[in-house]
Amino acid sequence: MTVTIDENTTRTLTVPPKARRTPPPRNRERKPLISYGHWWWALPAVVLVIGVHYAATLTGGFFAFTNWTGLGDWEFIGLKNFERIFSDPQLVGAVWNTLFLAFGSVILTNVIGLLFALAINRTLKTRYILRTLLFMPVVLSPLAVAYVWKFIFQFNGPLNNLLGALGLEELQKVWLADPTWSIWAILITVVWQQTGFTMVIYLAGLASVPIEVEEAAALDGAGIWGRFWNVTVPAIRPSIAIATTLGIIQGLRIFDQILALTGGGPAGATETLATEVYKQAFSLGQFGFGSALALVLTVIILAFAILQQYVTRDRDAGKA
Repeated sequence: MTVTIDENTTRTLTVPPKARRTPPPRNRERKPLISYGHWWWALPAVVLVIGVHYAATLTGGFFAFTNWTGLGDWEFIGLKNFERIFSDPQLVGAVWNTLFLAFGSVILTNVIGLLFALAINRTLKTRYILRTLLFMPVVLSPLAVAYVWKFIFQFNGPLNNLLGALGLEELQKVWLADPTWSIWAILITVVWQQTGFTMVIYLAGLASVPIEVEEAAALDGAGIWGRFWNVTVPAIRPSIAIATTLGIIQGLRIFDQILALTGGGPAGATETLATEVYKQAFSLGQFGFGSALALVLTVIILAFAILQQYVTRDRDAGKA
């Protein structure tokens, strides 16, 4: 380091490296997101998830192949529990009821939720109030909603009174005690409560649709259906995937509404795999058989979730 004091004198000063203010060269190697020694902050959550969720699920899956009653010893019986499930007409009917409620609720909530979202997306001045009112059933307790609808479906309830006032006495029924219509009453209750959640998902998807693209399509002569099918649907495809996936999973697990409205009756007409798991394991003490039913329900949920993700995947993503 050279310092000039005046015109005639020049001195050379040596500055030790420690006294220099030049910053040391940075290590340009990329550090991991979680460096060694700091991973412990996630350890409690990881242990909790592994212990409560995965360990319990694997344990239940093991007892599905036993005759355990919840107390005492157990015996490994292989596939006998599953043979019993698919040879019992009532349990096979529970499987069909589960699929009916799942697909019925998915179709209706997605169609109605999308129509609501399209209707109140941008045009109505009262759209914020309508969004709140339509979403309100989602935050209510499923049991509370079920008991309200149980009052509506009573023989002397508002529904039959309305039909009588309209002169449609021949349509009055004991809705929850009719083996044919009781499953439809449960479906109506589920759809009424879950449609608002689907609507919010579609509203989030519609917010990403550019207005300019819709206006350009309208100027090119595209009608309402053409703009919806060629502009809106491709833009909200991720929302469709999310709504249908969550709807299928929720529909296959319907339990509270059935227990409150019919309890699985009349004569097992509204039994599902979820209610059968509860009754077999906790009411009858057949934990091994109940675990087998739960395993069947888990496999069905997993299979339909994977199938739905495959059907609604973005086929253009791999072409880029």
